[in-house]
Amino acid sequence: MSGFQDSSSSSEPVQVHMLCFEGPDDYSRAGGLATRVTGLTEALARAGYDTHLWFIGDPDSPGHEIRRNVKVHRWCQWISQYHRGGVYDGEEGKHADFVASLPPFLVREAVVPCLRRGGHAVILAEEWQTVGAVFHLDWLLRSAGLRDSVAIFWNANNVCGFHRIDWGRLAQAAVITTVSRYMRHWMWRLGVDPLVIPNGLAPEDFETPEREAVAQFRRAVRDRVVLGKVARWDPDKRWLLAIDIVGELKRRARRPLLIARGGVEAHGAEVLAKASAAGLRVIERPLSRPGVAGLLEGLRRLGDADVVSLRSHLSPEARRLLFRGAAAVLANSGREPFGLVGLETMAAEGLACTGGTGEDYAVPGWNALVLQSQDPREFVGLFARLHANAAEERAVRRRGRLTAKHYAWSEIIQRNFAPRLDFANGNHQPQTSSQSLQAGRSAS
Repeated sequence: MSGFQDSSSSSEPVQVHMLCFEGPDDYSRAGGLATRVTGLTEALARAGYDTHLWFIGDPDSPGHEIRRNVKVHRWCQWISQYHRGGVYDGEEGKHADFVASLPPFLVREAVVPCLRRGGHAVILAEEWQTVGAVFHLDWLLRSAGLRDSVAIFWNANNVCGFHRIDWGRLAQAAVITTVSRYMRHWMWRLGVDPLVIPNGLAPEDFETPEREAVAQFRRAVRDRVVLGKVARWDPDKRWLLAIDIVGELKRRARRPLLIARGGVEAHGAEVLAKASAAGLRVIERPLSRPGVAGLLEGLRRLGDADVVSLRSHLSPEARRLLFRGAAAVLANSGREPFGLVGLETMAAEGLACTGGTGEDYAVPGWNALVLQSQDPREFVGLFARLHANAAEERAVRRRGRLTAKHYAWSEIIQRNFAPRLDFANGNHQPQTSSQSLQAGRSAS
């Protein structure tokens, strides 16, 4: 891969490099991680940071380009061209190449020139796939006598791959962060005491759907209790509970309609089979065109369907319409590291129904409904109580949107990210595992 051009002036902005497998390309999107890194890097660029994103990108796109003021660098393209199934197709080969080849290029082509111009550099690495790259970067910078000039953060969004991480070595190489207090407490079991820097929302997440589109949505599903759910087909997302909720509402003659958008995972077949076995009418519907128009068209002529499984990608605009138009959005999970869909629902002034783990932003009954069991009657009771008081339901939605505004990426950067740079730049003294664990317990 060829190098990239940097036109920074002598008054050098802080250079930020985010390392992650997922990114903004369709090829690179597998879940909320892509949303996180795209939103965070674009917000850093808007805040004036010289921002770079290094990820496993579309093999047919340019290796290096600028998108929305972010300098994106697609890595492992020579491998991806043989693995067209997406970012995690051929994962082990990509992981090995990412760890071996990216750090020397990054240090030589970006970090060293930045430091020579008198600038500062920050590395933000995401998830287990980047841990080896962090070790390699730490070694290269120490060998060059530059380690004290570069802040390195490594972030855990979930527990995937934790068994592959040398936590003691990682604590020596980087400041470890995570996205919620739930994840922090979970990581204490490993002798790790991370900082909490939550996820955030992009400006477009707060764009409200057009009133006419909301009106069309509600006309299409009139007299139905519409529930939305957008998540991977994963048992942790409690899809089976969502089916039980629909069944309970139907038994009570509430005419429920679950509008579901899952992923490609095998659990989806189990979920839809359970719905059919429970006497629910399930239809699967592809969308003939993208965006809001496609969603509205897909909701025509539903008849007596109880569950509509959408078989096409939902654009951000269509998602916001679903979140705003539904009676409630089931963003409940059995184990949720953060719960970005719930927060996105709040931003759209929808009624979020979350689980009770990593969703630090959810206050039961004040800005969201919060489920703490797998009994469908819990949701039915909470929802019926709120739905009977229209003024209070509107207030919960408004308070949810106000809460979401505190999680805008611009706010997160100002309040949580920027103040941590001094901590990482020379002031961070790595702790042993036992020291980290004791410090974390003392701070709780």
